[in-house]
Amino acid sequence: MRRRRAQEKNILPDPKFNSKIVAKFINMVMVKGKKSVAEKLVYSAFDLAQKTLNEQDILKVFYKALDNARPRLEVKPRRVGGATYQVPVEVRQERGTSIALRWIRDFAQGKKGKPMQVKLADEIVAAYKGEGSSIKKRDDTHKMAESNKAYAHFRW
Repeated sequence: MRRRRAQEKNILPDPKFNSKIVAKFINMVMVKGKKSVAEKLVYSAFDLAQKTLNEQDILKVFYKALDNARPRLEVKPRRVGGATYQVPVEVRQERGTSIALRWIRDFAQGKKGKPMQVKLADEIVAAYKGEGSSIKKRDDTHKMAESNKAYAHFRW
């Protein structure tokens, strides 16, 4: 088991928006190393979301959607004296962002009957508006942390 945190990999920002978070999202959407396909998917999803919301700056929309979907608290299992407790802990900014990106991607992939760029755009728009599957998942995570706050003293 690793005792120290792994070093952060330095990824290059994406070519269109010059944003590392968008580049991370493209890497998460990528399947079997086909980065150009993933870039087309994400950029066309951004265009569709921009048309749906009639917003000028799609990056602000994407960041707001991420911030809405990002969990502030999560539960981690801690074993104390033979019993396992779900202990609520605060989520670091980077981890929360990657969790939100993963939720948006996974819930978009889970939908059926539409092209992937449309599903991604729908999920981004829903997260921007504060609704949708990724927001529900965040709320469920927060409820779980809230209901287990009696075990917060086991945090170390």
